[in-house]
Amino acid sequence: MISLGLVGYPLDFSLSPVIHTAAMKYCGFEGNYALFPVAPDDLNELKELLDRVRKGRMTGLNITIPHKQKVLPLLNELTQVAQAIGAVNTIFMRNGELIGDNTDAQGFIADLHKYIPVKFGEREKGQKALVIGAGGAARAVVYGLVNESWKVMVTARSSEKTKALIAQFPDHASCLTGIEYDRHGFQAEISSMRLVINATPVGMTPDVENSPWPAGEPHPKNAIFYDLVYKPRETKFVQDARASGLVAFNGLGMLVEQAALAFKIWTGSDVPRELLLASLEEK
Repeated sequence: MISLGLVGYPLDFSLSPVIHTAAMKYCGFEGNYALFPVAPDDLNELKELLDRVRKGRMTGLNITIPHKQKVLPLLNELTQVAQAIGAVNTIFMRNGELIGDNTDAQGFIADLHKYIPVKFGEREKGQKALVIGAGGAARAVVYGLVNESWKVMVTARSSEKTKALIAQFPDHASCLTGIEYDRHGFQAEISSMRLVINATPVGMTPDVENSPWPAGEPHPKNAIFYDLVYKPRETKFVQDARASGLVAFNGLGMLVEQAALAFKIWTGSDVPRELLLASLEEK
């Protein structure tokens, strides 16, 4: 019997139970995937859920906003990737230790390659990306991009959080830049961006009328816009980019990729991504 779950807040529109239920059915596993809405300041409930994994009452947990960084001091060990990113989205037991991992970065890059293919196994070095946000999801995206040889600009409403994110990756300081952000426009030249990523919750249901892209700011020509938000399927961020004639996608593919990677960590089983995407068609 497999017992899995997602910890975060809010979780009203999460599709993770649908994905993991489909994965368990495909593999012939009996089990469940539950949602655990834990308020941002409820450390006791967070610890209690982690203890369930420690005691074998749960197979593993996913962690999402706002706990991806808050959970770090409560774990025994981090994988190399989670340590480099400074955020966790997957928790499991190994050799009696509670381990934190991060499948977001690999999931994001795997989905991104569908839109910007890596030809013949070689990366086009020096392409520029703009990441909006500085939380746990943004850290994973930045980690994935710099390891794919992108030059990355990071912007967030809090300049201190932007600085903290950049400081997380000292080995990539030469390809990381922080820029000022406000709702009236960016204080930097962004016309040469090849990729723009929204790594904030802005635009997520029920906040569907808002976008992190500053009103009146022109869109970079020939850029791909990628919104980690997938509820609604077409956010204002995506709508506005498409209205400007640009290619734009939501984060549904990343959601599926990171979930499949987490499921393999917990069970050792790989599940076809097409099957998981199909499970979300009517959701």
